[in-house]
Amino acid sequence: MREFLLGYGYFAMYYVIVITVIYYVIFALSIRHTFPLKRGIQYNRIKKLSGSKHVPPVSLLVPAYNEEVTIIENVRSLLALNYPKYEVIVINDGSKDETFNVMIEEFKLEKINPIVADHIKTKQVRGIYHNPEYPFLYFIDKENGGKADSLNAGINLSHYPLISTIDADSLLEKDALTRIARVYMENPEDTVAVGGNVRIVNSCTVEDGIVKRVRFPKKLLPALQNVEYIKAFLGGRIGWSAINGLIIVSGAFGVFQKDKVIAVKGYRGGYPGEDMNIVIKLHRYCLENKIPYRVAFCPDAVCWTQAPDTYRILSSQRKRWGRGNLKNMIEEGIHMVFRPKYKVFGLLTLPYNIIFETLNPYVRITGLLAILGYWLLTMTDWATLVVFALVNFFSCFILSLGALFIEESAFSRYPKISDLTKMILYSFLMFFGYRQIGVWWRFMGHIDYLRNNNTWGTMVRTNFNK
Repeated sequence: MREFLLGYGYFAMYYVIVITVIYYVIFALSIRHTFPLKRGIQYNRIKKLSGSKHVPPVSLLVPAYNEEVTIIENVRSLLALNYPKYEVIVINDGSKDETFNVMIEEFKLEKINPIVADHIKTKQVRGIYHNPEYPFLYFIDKENGGKADSLNAGINLSHYPLISTIDADSLLEKDALTRIARVYMENPEDTVAVGGNVRIVNSCTVEDGIVKRVRFPKKLLPALQNVEYIKAFLGGRIGWSAINGLIIVSGAFGVFQKDKVIAVKGYRGGYPGEDMNIVIKLHRYCLENKIPYRVAFCPDAVCWTQAPDTYRILSSQRKRWGRGNLKNMIEEGIHMVFRPKYKVFGLLTLPYNIIFETLNPYVRITGLLAILGYWLLTMTDWATLVVFALVNFFSCFILSLGALFIEESAFSRYPKISDLTKMILYSFLMFFGYRQIGVWWRFMGHIDYLRNNNTWGTMVRTNFNK
């Protein structure tokens, strides 16, 4: 047993060293590319683009299931975007609440019979609705088939070469679509997808679908998620996109070339994780067909989303994420790992995701058991364990502070000094319980996968004005 524990100790040490080095390399890439991004996102350029005829038209797809509380504010925010040419397609996925009725009544929609393409097979569409007073708004009512099926139905109706996916519990800043289009237009032939930045709307003031006052969340769980999102998006996705290794474009806000999405047979239904799945398939399609491409990230194109504020809802969300990640790795990613023809994505992104994200709960849980074994067999002392824990804590905490540095120096969405103080505090507190319970949620998501549990889980929406 001693030899086994000693061997595990060496494995754990190298595991921690490798993942820490990767974290810092990606963070360094994020820092390196942040300030050129800052110089490229000056307001005057965005203002010019918002009225330019050269900006590509976009179809905004909004899947909605039981979204009666948020859907009107969401649609109104989308109809108010500063963008020359776009359409909004809301897809009611067989909601059991009043989503259908509130949309029909609010926008005075009537049933029409437009020509709909049959690019991707979906559940039966019961009707398509429109009102000439809102010429760029369409409403699809269909049988329940899940989020992926709803997005595919929206693709079939869409009229433009770019599609954008927007969650129904989210709000876009008025210039968000223009900003993300700027990134696309830097290399329109090769850019197959661009991800936007997702921020937490909890405690912010919202009027007519627009975030008027930005405030740091007052409740504990949304506050912890806030600093978690900043670290993931600003400290991680900027760096991964710099090496064309981005594995996910958030389902809350992203833009895609429609023809490429159709080429990979659209969004795959049947389980959560469709946002990661579509990006993996796009990487694979382009690499196998030797098509020059990139999957980019636009940190200043902001989507504000509601974060779960109760333990039950947050645990349900994180279990779903863990289940989706595992299924994507098993069914899509494993075939590309360590194969040179898949370049950075196959040689770095997927191995990193499998070893340090998907398998991370097992390393952490067995690590705790190993520490117990070291103590019972007197193979270590508490001083050594404390030193190791402190080194690990500060190496991760510095990364969190680095993400806050990017936020404050380049974007500064939070106007109050007290908000920055709170973000530093919660960046510290998240290491004492929140990250540990997150490991457990991810592990339970894997258990759900083994049980073939494909349900979406519990989600409760709150009116934005509240």
